[in-house]
Amino acid sequence: MNSNYKNFVPAKSIPFVEFLINEHNFTLKIVNQRQTKHGDFRQLPNGKFQITVNNNLNKYQFLLTLVHEIAHHVTHQKFGRVQPHGQEWKAVFQHLMLPFLNPEIYPKDILPFLANYLKNPKASTDTDVNLSLALRGNIAESGKSFIFDIPFGDLFIFKNTIYKKGNKRRTRFECLNMTNKKVYLFNQNVEVKKYDGK
Repeated sequence: MNSNYKNFVPAKSIPFVEFLINEHNFTLKIVNQRQTKHGDFRQLPNGKFQITVNNNLNKYQFLLTLVHEIAHHVTHQKFGRVQPHGQEWKAVFQHLMLPFLNPEIYPKDILPFLANYLKNPKASTDTDVNLSLALRGNIAESGKSFIFDIPFGDLFIFKNTIYKKGNKRRTRFECLNMTNKKVYLFNQNVEVKKYDGK
C-alpha cells in the first residue's frame, strides 16, 4: 500500500482514507502534474486496479480527487460499465465523501461550497467555480492570475497562445484567440499569465 499519501491529505482524514484504501483493492500512485486532469482510475492489463492523483494539489484538492477516483472504482465494482459520472457514480461519491464533510478536515471557508457541489457532483471540481477557488484559497499559482483579475481588453497567455479578454457571459468570459481570431469561452477560475508584450 502506498502510505506516502499521508503527506498529501489533511491529518484528520487519514483514518478514513486508510479505511477506503484497505477496503477497496487498488494501487495508489502519486504522479507529476498533468494539465488535463487531477487524477484517474483504470484497470491495468493484469486485471488490477490503479488510481493516480497529481502531486501538485493541495491537501484539500488531493483528498477530494482521491475520493472522486475511489468512487469510480467502487461504482465499477458494484455496477460494472455505467456512465462515468452518471447517477450511480454520483450516489457513491456522495456517500464516500460524507465522513470528510467535517470542519476538522475541510476548513469552514470550503465546507459550504463543498456541500453545495456534492448535491450534484460534476466530472471535474473545476467546473464549480466557487468550490475551485475555495479549494485553492483564492490564490492563483505563482506567476499567474485568475482570468477574472485580468482587465477587460487586456491580453493574456494561456497554453502558449495569446488571447484578448472580452465580455463576461453568464458564468464565463469570451476571449479572442489572437492567432486564429476565434472566440473561446473561459471559466472564471482559469489561471493565465499576463501578457507584457515581450
